[in-house]
Amino acid sequence: MYQKMFLFICLSFALSCVLFIVSLLLASHDPYYEKMTAYECGFEPFQDARNKVDIRFYIVAILFIIFDIEVVFLMPWLVNFVYLGTQTFWLMIFFLAILALGFAYEIVKGALDW
Repeated sequence: MYQKMFLFICLSFALSCVLFIVSLLLASHDPYYEKMTAYECGFEPFQDARNKVDIRFYIVAILFIIFDIEVVFLMPWLVNFVYLGTQTFWLMIFFLAILALGFAYEIVKGALDW
């Protein structure tokens, strides 16, 4: 069993090295101004990158993570919905109600307004 794993790791490493070398040989090496400029959200950077960033970017990122984790909890529940009892159903409804209240609070506070 370990020989197959070792063979797989060696082959994947060899393939990645070959692909890296081929890309170095075949890629064009023609840097020009437009290619070398920094790309920041679709507009030209006008300040130093070490300046403070608006807190709304962080809030939107945290909200995205929260509602993404909700899907992680929701999907296994939906797949096994037939086999779960009524107690699990009501626990998930309670969980979704808390998330809905949090989302309503965000809207009321204007966290999603730009």
